[in-house]
Parts: sequence; C-alpha cells; structure tokens
Amino acid sequence: MKADRVPFSLKFAYGIGQLPSGLHGYAVGIFLLFYYNQVLGLSAGIAGLTIGVATVVDSVTDPLVGSISDRWRSPNGRRHPFIFISILPVALSFYLLFNPLVTSEVGLCIWLVVFSNVFHTAVSLYVVPHLALGAEISEDYDERSALVAYRHFFTYVGGLLVFGLGFGVFFVETAEFQNGQLNAAAYPPFALLLSILIAGSLFWTAWGTRSTIPSLLVPPEGPTITPVDSLVRALRDMLGVLRIRNFPWFFSGLLTLYITVGVTGALDLYVLTFFWDLGPADVFWVLLAYPIGVLIGSPLAPAIIGRWGKKMAIVGGCLAWAFWQMLPVSLRLLDLFPENGHALLLPLLISIKFVQGACTTQGDVAGGAIIPDLADEQELDTGIRQEGVIVAAFSFSGKATAGLGSIFAGLALEAIDWPVGENIQSAADIPSATLASLGWVCGPLVAFLALGSIWFFLRLNLSRERFDAVRKELEERRGNPLVDDA
Repeated sequence: MKADRVPFSLKFAYGIGQLPSGLHGYAVGIFLLFYYNQVLGLSAGIAGLTIGVATVVDSVTDPLVGSISDRWRSPNGRRHPFIFISILPVALSFYLLFNPLVTSEVGLCIWLVVFSNVFHTAVSLYVVPHLALGAEISEDYDERSALVAYRHFFTYVGGLLVFGLGFGVFFVETAEFQNGQLNAAAYPPFALLLSILIAGSLFWTAWGTRSTIPSLLVPPEGPTITPVDSLVRALRDMLGVLRIRNFPWFFSGLLTLYITVGVTGALDLYVLTFFWDLGPADVFWVLLAYPIGVLIGSPLAPAIIGRWGKKMAIVGGCLAWAFWQMLPVSLRLLDLFPENGHALLLPLLISIKFVQGACTTQGDVAGGAIIPDLADEQELDTGIRQEGVIVAAFSFSGKATAGLGSIFAGLALEAIDWPVGENIQSAADIPSATLASLGWVCGPLVAFLALGSIWFFLRLNLSRERFDAVRKELEERRGNPLVDDA
C-alpha cells in the first residue's frame, strides 16, 4: 500500500469498476420484482422470497471469495484474477435473469431462483476483490475517502444509464402500453445492452489498475487447502472480523439501512406508476433526480467527511435519507401535497429526490471509507489484515438491498392485496385504500426503520484522532511481516 496521492488515471480506472454495480444494482433493485410480479404475473410474495434466496447464498459466497482472495498468490496479484474471471458469468447471468425462457408460474419461480443465485455468485467474484483493492491502494485518510468518492460516483453514473436507457429508449409509451415498463418484450434487449456495458467496464477496471499489483501486499505462502477447508477458514475469518471493535456496529447499521433502502427501491416503480400516477417520461425524470443529486454532492463528500468525521457523515446521511423519503408521501396522506396531475406535482417530486441524493451522498462515501480503517484496527490488534473478508460483509449488506429488501417488499404487496394482471395499467385500476397502504409502507414505515440504523452508527469509535493514532502505531511496526493465521 502507498501513502502518496493517487493519480487521477488510477482513481478513474478503479472507480469505473463500480459502474457494473450501478448498472445491475439499479436494474435488479428497481425492475426485477416489478418485472416478475407486475409484468410476468408471478405472485409478489413468491417473487420477493425467490429473489431474497440469493441473499442466503451471498452470506456464504462473499466471505468465501474474500477469504480466498486475501490469501491468493499469483503473478497478477490476489485481487485481479477474480475480477477478470467474473466478466463473462456476470454479464451472461444478468441477461438471462431478464430473459426467462419459460412462462408458467413454477417455471418462472425456478428460473428466478437459479439465475438469481448464479448472478449473485458471479457478482461476488468481482465485487469483493474490487472493494478490497480500493482498501489497499492508499493509506492516506483523505485519499481513501477520495477513492470511495470515485467509486460512489460511478455507481450513480450506472443508475443514470439504467434510467436513461430504460425510460428513454426501451420503456417508452406505445399504443398498447400506456406505461412502457409493463411491456415484457422490452426487458431482454434492455438487459442485453446493460450486459455489454457491465462486461466492458469490468475489463476496464481490471486492466487499468494492473499498475498497482507490484506495490500491493503479497500474502505469505501456505499449504494447499481443499474447498471444504476454504469454507471453514472463511467462516473462521468472519468470526475473526467480528472481534474488530467497530465492525459489529458498522455492519449492523449498514444492514438495517440497506434493507429499508431495498424495500423502497423494489417498490419505486409501483409508487411512481400507481401512487403518483406518472407516465414513463415523468417516472424517468423522478428516478433520474436522485443519482444526479448524488453526482452533484459526491465531489463535496470528502470535504464534508474531513470536517465532520466519518461517523457523523454517516449519521447525517441516514437522517437526510429518511426525512426526504418520508416527506412527500406523508404530506399526500395528510392531503397537504398536490393532487395527481397537478402542475406542481412533478417538479416537487423531482426536487425532493434531487435534494435527497445530494444530502445523503457523504454518508455512502464515509461508509466505504471506513473499510480500510477497520482493516487497520484488525492489523493493530492481531497482526492480520483481511480487507477481503471485511469488504465481503460490506458487499453482503449492499446485496441485501435487493435481496432482503425484495422479500419485505413482496410480503408488503401481498399484505395489502396488491392487484396484478393486464387490466392494471394506472392508478384508476387500483383501490384507493390499497394505494394509501402502499404510501404508508414506502413513506413513514421505511423512514422509521431507516432511523434504527443510526442507533448502531452512533456507537462507532471513529475519529481522525483515532485514525492518526492507529496509523502511527502501525508505522512504528513497519518492516515487520504481517502474521498469517493459517
């Protein structure tokens, strides 16, 4: 690792490796439940639970990949081989996820189970090593935040591309479909184009960051182990990182927050299409506003983190997300927001989403920047450094956004008896009481749950002074090899 400033070209090449996460993250989080439930007719509860099954697989594959990559020895380093290997399976499984070759409910359920799990396993191959690579590139407090800001930036560039291509090209209104997102034939070509972009950006980041390999940590040699041994070691490693003092609070806060974000993401199309009764063009602008706000706020995030500290940046981001998420729906439920079709409705929704994105971005950046700090704590306490295992937990909490979020979203739709079928085209086709129930779920309820994450984050012992003390002690040990736990 290096304490020097990281050149722009390297930051860019590293950051663009997060573009695939933005592309498939938004596509899966926003469209997958809606596609299988509202478009293909699969039960909301079954679809949500089926999507969530992949989260169980992630709980094994993420730490397994993290543990293996932490100890991987090769001429191409310990992270890059996994990123290269992931390119084809990630792109292909993502395309097949949105192109089921079956039509029956049983067939759709099996297809969704199989390709959700294949896709999530393939994603683990690149996400965990890529995040771990970012934690290794620099030892500087501000440079670590800057690297995460670049990664964060490209996540939302991916979101912009998903929304722009989706509602600007594939889900436009037609004579047959008032809302183009209800057109089943639009999803396979949409997924194909995103798959190509995913593959290209993964190759770019793997190739463009090769210059870091000679300066990165080389793990000690160890005996060859079996796959079963690898799994046991991965589980042991996870138990090990749980002993990092800040880790349990950090992970619990992220998981709580991301599940609530996942619920709103899975239900966004339902809310925009039916609760607010917006057409495809209007849905596009509302969805677009949030990532644009994030992109505007991202360059300011390192400065805010430097002034507030990482802990308060996360807490502030959580508060902002919950407030702006709750505001419009709550005002509508109180009859204090413009009615559907009113000239002020769309500008207000766009403005609120923009402000929400701009006000929460420093929290996301701070969360990513904490990862290498946790690795520093682990090295200080144990002599072991396992960025791969630590980011596996971070990756798992992020995937829970789509997985566990979809479970709760699907169950919520079942609980409010949400209707599906070709005759459901607009808000006029939904009972008013059902629409109100959807509003309660996506407004006050999820905002209240998101605030629960703050309880965990406030217990973090993080400050620049703490960081400097840890780094100083580690520097005093410089020259002593890291101790392997084999």
